[in-house]
Amino acid sequence: MKTVAVIGSGFSGLSAACHLAKAGFTVTVFEKNSTPGGRARKFEAQGFTFDMGPSWYWMPDVFEKFFAAFGKKPSDYYTLERLNPSYRIYYSADDQLDVPAGIEALCALFEKLEPGSSKNFLKFLDEGKFKYELGINKLVYKPGQSLLELADPKVLTGVFRLHVFQSISTYIRKYFKEKKLIQLLEFPVLFLGATPQNTPALYSLMNYADMALGTWYPQGGMNKIIEGMVQLATSLGVKFEFNSTVQQLELNAVKAKGLIVNDRFRAFDFIVAGADYHHVEQTLLPEKFRRYTQAYWNSRTLAPSSLIFYLGINKKLNGLLHHTLFFDQDFGRHAEEIYERPQWPTSPQFYISCTSKTDPTVAPAGHENLMILMPVAPGLPDTAQTREKYFNLIIERLEKLTGQSLKENIVFNRSYAHNDFTADYNAFKGNAYGLANTLRQTANLKPAIKNKKVNNLFYTGQLTVPGPGVPPSIISGQVVAGELIKQATSEA
Repeated sequence: MKTVAVIGSGFSGLSAACHLAKAGFTVTVFEKNSTPGGRARKFEAQGFTFDMGPSWYWMPDVFEKFFAAFGKKPSDYYTLERLNPSYRIYYSADDQLDVPAGIEALCALFEKLEPGSSKNFLKFLDEGKFKYELGINKLVYKPGQSLLELADPKVLTGVFRLHVFQSISTYIRKYFKEKKLIQLLEFPVLFLGATPQNTPALYSLMNYADMALGTWYPQGGMNKIIEGMVQLATSLGVKFEFNSTVQQLELNAVKAKGLIVNDRFRAFDFIVAGADYHHVEQTLLPEKFRRYTQAYWNSRTLAPSSLIFYLGINKKLNGLLHHTLFFDQDFGRHAEEIYERPQWPTSPQFYISCTSKTDPTVAPAGHENLMILMPVAPGLPDTAQTREKYFNLIIERLEKLTGQSLKENIVFNRSYAHNDFTADYNAFKGNAYGLANTLRQTANLKPAIKNKKVNNLFYTGQLTVPGPGVPPSIISGQVVAGELIKQATSEA
């Protein structure tokens, strides 16, 4: 059997490993950290359990498709609960909006905020459904190796309904005038790597995913998905080696012979790099084998990084749901300071995940666990003084907005930002979400999944197709496995 090394045990690496093992390859996953999951790791401290990264479970059909490929269901590994309300938005201390689950309730919400808008909402959602079904079921499964992949009859006949050449900002405003509805519909694109003015309206498919397919939570936390994928991979014969740092790739003229892992050579027939693409190419490969230059990477538009605080609170808190968004500051200014004029934000918006509102297992009785996330530009100087400044700013605003004391009730506090993303994941410029989904970085315009100079080296994850996010990463692993299988079959 042919052997494959997978570098990294995030969603894309695990997905690739499972598909390759099912196809009969002998697969070994090398993970530099002590536990699997990449950005979706968890940690426990003082009775609190924190998901370190992804906290939104959207697009449940993608998870169902993944497990179905192996004759399994998500429920074989974790229990899902649909959140209702899906999330809460703070506009001020006296003005909050709970976003309900279900189309009927959402129509009532839109009608209340903008009389007569429910009909437009249904039309907007129907167009989002078309984009979702074409985009998620067709486009994102394309490997991005040739423009001919886009010459699909369904894609070509539906291209004008995808609105790829129109911004989502303009598109939303054709339907709605109410500021709160516009903010609500623009929020899902915040982490795609550009302002709504520069993000294609294709991504209204995210609104369909949010509002029609729902916001869910796997009991025990998002890392339960990782646990399920590792369990599946192990049952398929995948081997895992943790605390295993890949130091370089050993190559001959056109082929990688294997890896140097913890100062030891390991031979493999194929390599799938699920680690940071820039790190693998610019650090693990000799220059003559790199497909892209450092200048190319510096010209890429990255999605944001994040400043995160993981807090343990010794009392129950009022005013928060499982997901709570704080839009009490100027969204446009914050977005500009992420994407247009990169700097630490003047008056940031932020988001809180409080899983203890849904799941009693993640915090001691009578306590809460909070993950507070503030999106920021990648590549910024990250100092202890900066983290402390924004911690105090956010806590003061949170206390004022929710009308309760908080600071003296914090019994656990850990921060995480650019330096940590770089140290733990070799993340380019300390990014958190990968490459931005701008028009010039879509499909075939993303860094390729195949290294043309090293014919047995493939890439997967959030810096290549189809892009950032948990469902796209799972799909990325399947896509790269398919391309590797095709090549191995043709060489046999």
